[in-house]
Amino acid sequence: MDDRPRSGAARTERTRGTDLDLLGIYLNDHLAGATAGVERAHHLVRTARDAALSEALGPVAAEIARDRVSLLGIIRDLGIPVRRYKICAGWTAEKVGRLKSNGRLLRRSPLSTFLELELLRVAVEGKAAGWETLRRLTAIEKRLDPRLLDDLLERARRQQDVVEEWRTRQAAAAFQQR
Repeated sequence: MDDRPRSGAARTERTRGTDLDLLGIYLNDHLAGATAGVERAHHLVRTARDAALSEALGPVAAEIARDRVSLLGIIRDLGIPVRRYKICAGWTAEKVGRLKSNGRLLRRSPLSTFLELELLRVAVEGKAAGWETLRRLTAIEKRLDPRLLDDLLERARRQQDVVEEWRTRQAAAAFQQR
């Protein structure tokens, strides 16, 4: 006798699980963003004229790099393939973004740092949104660690606070007439 479920029972069980194809696309898109975010954060620390800004953002940049490693671990734990072309796209997009005109031809303008802080803010907010999404998925995807995601969310919130503090400070300097 056949003990398999009849009618839609098997389909119902499948729809309650995680669609790993779509989650893979989502996580690889976040990985591309994380790659760009790491590059942007390190660039900002290296090029900031204000030593206090570099000192404040140095630990944030290091955490952003560790967060990317955590994302790679989550992707690995879920058995999702890493899409290298998306990593390359994120890296390239960050480099191309540096070519944007900042009102100065050969040197950095005060606007450069301000815009980079805004970009970093958006990157950290996007990362936090990704962690929140994954945290909600822990209810249906048992391979996701809720404590890890809580820690990553808390760290992202602290990073948002630091970046926003410096973005606000830099706003006045960026638009002062010289």
